[in-house]
Amino acid sequence: MLTGKRTWLFKNNPVILSAAAVGGPDEAAGNIAADFDLLHDDMWLEQASFEKAQTMMMEQACDIALKKANINEKNVNFFVSGDLTNQITPTTFAARTLEIPYFGLFSACALTTESLALSAFLINGQGADYVLSGTSSHNSAAERQFRYPTEYGGQKPPTAQHTVTGAGCVLLAKQGKGPSVTSATIGKVIDMGITDPFNMGGAMAPAAVDTIVTHLKERNVDASYYDLIVTGDLGKIGHGISMELLGKQGIKLNDSNYKDCGMTIYKDDQQVQAGGSGPACAAVTTYGHFMKKIFSGKLNRVLLVATGALHSPLSMNQNDSIPVIAHAVSIENGCEQA
Repeated sequence: MLTGKRTWLFKNNPVILSAAAVGGPDEAAGNIAADFDLLHDDMWLEQASFEKAQTMMMEQACDIALKKANINEKNVNFFVSGDLTNQITPTTFAARTLEIPYFGLFSACALTTESLALSAFLINGQGADYVLSGTSSHNSAAERQFRYPTEYGGQKPPTAQHTVTGAGCVLLAKQGKGPSVTSATIGKVIDMGITDPFNMGGAMAPAAVDTIVTHLKERNVDASYYDLIVTGDLGKIGHGISMELLGKQGIKLNDSNYKDCGMTIYKDDQQVQAGGSGPACAAVTTYGHFMKKIFSGKLNRVLLVATGALHSPLSMNQNDSIPVIAHAVSIENGCEQA
């Protein structure tokens, strides 16, 4: 059901049966290492390229989620996913291995919530019984595409962020035991004219604020309705800006009920500048760390707001500004299925 202009209410309460998170070496040394299902100690995963390593992590995350739920991939109707590597080929190659009908998406680092919202929409509308939803990224693949190869040794300013190496996945179903996806607010593209590719948090913060404000208004709830509102990868810079902008809108949040995946995943002494980023940032932090808290009942109502910068190497070389977007999805315990 559509409420307002941008928010879906999922009356049939699509269920998250299982979740999986796979990470790399930096994530293994990070703040939430214990919440991953699988961690790798090298960036290559014994593959011929970083992109192939990214594909393998996506395959592993899907396999883990299926095994946790004891569901065969042949029973899954759709795989809904994407990434930010050229033409989303790592995800497409994972779909080739899975042999599950596939929706390939692009929304940059907002892919976690874009894929989750569309997957829940399919389930809620009786268009599927089971859907795999997730995304991935690889630090070295992203550096090679958007900036400079890591071997170049380029210096980054404090506002820059560190692309997460990992993959996260959930298995949604029309029935079963688990938390429900209860609503989703679809973001609109916002462009504040920012052109600095090393300040993604500052560029994306206004989009996160717009989506959060719209979600609360169209769902007719206060921010206090949620135990936690978590953004995808605003990092230290964007998190601070967004909190200030939300305050001006009369939405008062603090460090206990408003967190950022990019600030959660790594330790303070890791060399990640302003925090984590990349599609996997929201995916592994949510589907690993926060989902464990949801499944255990420590968190019962969570609003996930993943943000994405929709630029490309071509657009940056042409001196275009950075358009951004944010999608929000609510995950709740204790919802009865219609």
